[in-house]
Order: sequence, then C-alpha cells, then structure tokens
Amino acid sequence: MTVKITNAAAVSALAVLRSINKESNDVQQQVSTAKRVATAADDATYWSIASVMRADSTNLGTIGDALGLGAAKVDSTYTTMNSAIDLLGDIRAKLVAAREPGVDKDKVNAEITEYKNQLQTMVEGTSFAGENWLLNGEPVAPPQWKIIGSFVRAPTGEYQAQTIEFPSSQTILIDRNNAGGGLFTKDVNGNPDGTPVRNYYLLNANSGTPAAGTEISIGKSTTDSQIMDMVTATDAILKQLTNSAAGIGIMKARIDDQIDYTADLSDSVKKSVGALVDTDMDEASIRQKAIETQKQMAVEAISILNTAASKILILLE
Repeated sequence: MTVKITNAAAVSALAVLRSINKESNDVQQQVSTAKRVATAADDATYWSIASVMRADSTNLGTIGDALGLGAAKVDSTYTTMNSAIDLLGDIRAKLVAAREPGVDKDKVNAEITEYKNQLQTMVEGTSFAGENWLLNGEPVAPPQWKIIGSFVRAPTGEYQAQTIEFPSSQTILIDRNNAGGGLFTKDVNGNPDGTPVRNYYLLNANSGTPAAGTEISIGKSTTDSQIMDMVTATDAILKQLTNSAAGIGIMKARIDDQIDYTADLSDSVKKSVGALVDTDMDEASIRQKAIETQKQMAVEAISILNTAASKILILLE
C-alpha cells in the first residue's frame, strides 16, 4: 500500500521562505547598487522623474563648464586691465616728475619706454582659449565679445545657455591693423580744452594704418607744455581704461554669481534624485538583518515540520 501525505504546514513554510529569499535578494541588490529604484520595473514613476532630473544635472554640468570658460576669459582680461592701470599710473608719475628742474629726461624716458614695453607684452600675452580681448590683428575687429553668462529653461523643458556680450571697442588696447581701434595705439587729444587738437598716442604697434599724432615720449628738448599735454592724454587713456575695467568687473561678478548658482542648483538636483531612487543604507542594513532572522526561523520551521513528518512515516511502516 502507498500512502501520500501532503504536509500543508511545510508547503506554507516553504512559500514563506521563498518570499523571504526574494526580499533578501531585493535588499542585497539595493545595497550593492546603492539604488532603491534602479530600473523602471522597480518604480516606473520615480525612475522616470529621476531620469529627467539626471538629464537636467548633466545639462547644468555642461553649462557650468561653459560658464567657467567664460569666466576665465573675463578674469584674464580684467587682470591685465587692472595691471595696465597701475602701469599707466607709473607712466603719468614719470611724466610729472620730468618737469622738475635738473631731471634727466632721457633717463625718465627710458623708464617710460620700459613701462610701455611691459604694457605691450601684457596685452599680447593675454590670450585664453584662442581669444585675446585686448589685441586685434584682424582686418576688422569683432563688434562684440560673446560668452556664456546665464541659462534659462527652454520650452522643451531643458536648460539652455544664454550669451552675454561686451563691446570690443571697450577692451581692445592694441590694434595692429588700424591704430585707431586700440586705446593704447589711437590718437588722444592732449589739450584739456579740446582746442587746438594736440594728439598723442601711447604705443607704436606698427599698425597697418598708423596713428596721426605723436607718440608719448620725451627727450632733452621736450618742453613743459608738451609734457603737460602728454599727461592730459595719459589721463584720458587712464580714465577710459578704468571705465572699461569697471565694465569687465561687473561682467565678472555676474558670471561668478551664475557659477555659484549653477553649482548650488546642480547639488540640489542631485539630492532630489537621491531622495527618489537612492538606497537608505541604514534602513537597508536593518532590513537585511531582520530578513536574515526571518530566513533562519523559516528554515528552522521547515526542519521541525520535516522531522514531524518523518515520525509519522515511522508509525505507518
């Protein structure tokens, strides 16, 4: 005679164990990947939202890089302008000192020439990413300098960069094509009254179209009146350079604010994504321990039930 006994309790315990094993695998997966929602199958809604937000974070990162590049161009331009203001102040001081009786004007001129050489070297060396906002060697200078300065939400929902512009006429200090296009190479009226016109220019850059005035340079025969005209011309150049540097400084502050804002917004997006899909490691650790305990209890229960069933079989022999 064949006897078949179905142990309902053991079957139930086995089903519980399978459920516990599945939950254990899920928790282990969450711990190993650090993602509570790793695929759309885990939670389609949260996965979809997180995917869009990750794309936003990527776009913000790209915009942040572009802002950094623009900031570097503005920083290099501003730094050179600021240094040029100091050198122009030194040139003016030397011109004023040249009016003192007994001063060797040739030696003073040698110092002024050295300052002018420094200015030219600084201007020619201020290049970043292939752009030099202070020097023009092209037949026609670009009317505007353009850099990434901000961003907006496009109608499609993604972040898009926006450019800001700055007139090149306010930054070009040396123009090799047309001296009139550079602040240091163009004619400046040295008469404080404006008439008659006594034009001077600071640097001779051997421009294709030279300046029509006289280079700021002194010698033994230079009169006090001529020196004062040079001082007036230098003051005019210094004033315009200071105004341009102030404009660049405002642009620099604006871009720096945008860089900080972009970084903060990117961090906020990443935190939001983490709140949606990342695993809470503390909770997962506790759950894992609890599941291990449940698993041990289920295995023990099955073992007890199997032992009881084997005893019944002995009675039936």
